[in-house]
Amino acid sequence: MNEATSANQLVFQYLAIGKDGQLVKGKLPASNEAAVTELLSFEGYKVVNVKQLVPFIRLDGLRAYFSKVKPGEIILFYRQLALLLESGINIIPALELLQEQITNHAFKSVLTNIISDVRGGNQLSSALLKHPKLFSPIYARSLAIGEQTGSLETMLRQIADYMEKESAAAKRTKGALMYPVFALALAIIVSGVLITFVLPAFSGLYTSLGADLPLITRMMLSLSNISQTHGPYIMLALLIAFAAVYVYFRTPAGKYKWDRLALKVPQLGRVNLINQLARCCRSISLLYRAGLPLADIMTLVAEGSSNRVVSDALADVREDMLNGEGLSEPMSRNKLFLPMMVQMVKVGEETGSLDATLSAVAQSYETEADDKMRSLIALIQPATTMLIGVIVGLIALSLVSAMYSVYGQMLK
Repeated sequence: MNEATSANQLVFQYLAIGKDGQLVKGKLPASNEAAVTELLSFEGYKVVNVKQLVPFIRLDGLRAYFSKVKPGEIILFYRQLALLLESGINIIPALELLQEQITNHAFKSVLTNIISDVRGGNQLSSALLKHPKLFSPIYARSLAIGEQTGSLETMLRQIADYMEKESAAAKRTKGALMYPVFALALAIIVSGVLITFVLPAFSGLYTSLGADLPLITRMMLSLSNISQTHGPYIMLALLIAFAAVYVYFRTPAGKYKWDRLALKVPQLGRVNLINQLARCCRSISLLYRAGLPLADIMTLVAEGSSNRVVSDALADVREDMLNGEGLSEPMSRNKLFLPMMVQMVKVGEETGSLDATLSAVAQSYETEADDKMRSLIALIQPATTMLIGVIVGLIALSLVSAMYSVYGQMLK
């Protein structure tokens, strides 16, 4: 019997009686037990028992679990699918062709399910909606409109463009923050090494000489002694406190307070707010251009917002809009929506070009966010460098002043 396995099939262990009356055991890949029984019977075997073989550790499952799908892979998937559909290839062969080229196990596994759903008669948008962690519901609904209007390829390209802009903005922010984070971590490591290992070495020397040490030296030595004697307890307390704060901010109430704080932090709060508003404007523009009703658009945008405060504000705007107040009027009553956005929404409502005006607002906010982030990073970098200098300088000053104190007492 052929016992080659397939990545998309289950493996079954069988017990059967061969043509010569001998008992035969083996394994077969198949979709279900009936398929195994039918195949064995066709080859002349009398089936005694068939059961699915479940390995203790599924390597494919582990690979899929630890393989993270990057936004760039989703963007490339959308672009390539649009190209294949424009070339005249049907949706299922196009998806299968893309699946063969994908090396990410998690993405490959999801595409297997999507292909199965589409082959079963579901629309591509419906299949994507079953995987919201990879495919945003906002974009999936846009694709549904594209499927209805026959412009799926165009919608795929527009979604890829929007995702590319969001991904580029996120990369710029992440790259800009790398230096301050690295510098701060280095400052903590250097301070820990100096206080834990360097200062204790001098402490014994100063004690043996019986020197009267300066205040700054005594403070540093006391800090070093505390870190040595109570260091494990301090670390444990910090870990417990960090874990408690982390768990709290994972709760609905904690998440809401964290999101509110993220919008009110000096300097950085403004950047977070305009990034959120830019994302909202782009999403509304995309869905409005696709032809989705404004009520549905506001629901999707509110659900898709990563900030609970902004999400609640959008939900309130939707409720007032359903009461006949339009979109700009409810926004104007909430300070969260900045004046330029409110004014452009009003212009878009009056001229019927809401998608174009919101797209312009998004572009303006993204540019402002980039400028403010660069300015903020320009301030953080020297501040972090100065922090490292102050910490190292204090430790060096404590050592040097102690040496001078000891030398002065020896000359007396």
